[in-house]
Amino acid sequence: MKVRTLFLLIVLVAIASFAALNWSAFMAPATLSLGVANIQAPLGLVMLGMTVFLVVLFLVFVVYLQTSLLLDTRRNARELQACHELADQAEASRFTELRGFLEEALKKQADADAETRAAMLARLAQLDRDLRSAIEESGNTLSAYIGELEDRLERTKG
Repeated sequence: MKVRTLFLLIVLVAIASFAALNWSAFMAPATLSLGVANIQAPLGLVMLGMTVFLVVLFLVFVVYLQTSLLLDTRRNARELQACHELADQAEASRFTELRGFLEEALKKQADADAETRAAMLARLAQLDRDLRSAIEESGNTLSAYIGELEDRLERTKG
């Protein structure tokens, strides 16, 4: 129980017990002036009636405030839910857009890798041909030198 509620209950119990203990004084008739006329009525009972009226008035006011707060809370909850759904949709849209962007970037990267690989293989094939050609030339040159040496050896022997 909240402190305010407990305090209000204590005050109401004190007023009720005060009225019960002094009921004969509350019921004693007195002359009351209403401004335009004078009436004979028990002053304590009139004051107690006004206190009860104010308590009822404040209770109605509190119920009104609680009801309006509850309605505002429900409205805010619905708006928050709508905003949450909108944010979820936007996030899903961003994820879809990101997925498309990543797929496109990966495709470009794969195409670039394929082009680089093809260029590298073409360059390696060219280097292989050049190397084979150089080896063949070296072999031919070496064969020519060996043939020339054999000719010289045959001329010197013969």
